[in-house]
Amino acid sequence: MNAVCEALALFPDRMDTPEARVMIGAIQRQEDPRMLRRQMGNGPARGLYQFERLGGVIGVMRHAATRAMAEHLCAVREVEFASEAIWSALEFDDVLAAGFARLLLWSDPFALPAIDDAAGGWALYMRTWRPGKPHPRKWAKNHADAVDDL
Repeated sequence: MNAVCEALALFPDRMDTPEARVMIGAIQRQEDPRMLRRQMGNGPARGLYQFERLGGVIGVMRHAATRAMAEHLCAVREVEFASEAIWSALEFDDVLAAGFARLLLWSDPFALPAIDDAAGGWALYMRTWRPGKPHPRKWAKNHADAVDDL
């Protein structure tokens, strides 16, 4: 079982959809295409989805729609429910990273875009990840590759 499947299995069934899998796959390709799991070798973001401790990690931990599921995920992965511990573990635990990616998407108030809606996927990515240096030209291919992986 791959990390995304394992992570999604820890959440309610309604969270495991083709649309969610496409977004998770596209974002991983966008954020960490070489799978280094650490931003530029030693930057502030960790894991395949490049979470910052005071950004996405704290956001998922504190959001009313994701907090309980994040606590459950951390308990299953044996990671203390503290931002520093989670942030550190994201670099080495791809299941935890995929779970946090799904939870960050879940925190968005809008429905996930359709599988073939790359523009809608880009808008969701920009709202939720808020990348400092976005690369819109890479998104279409990353999104298409994620669709192909279904």
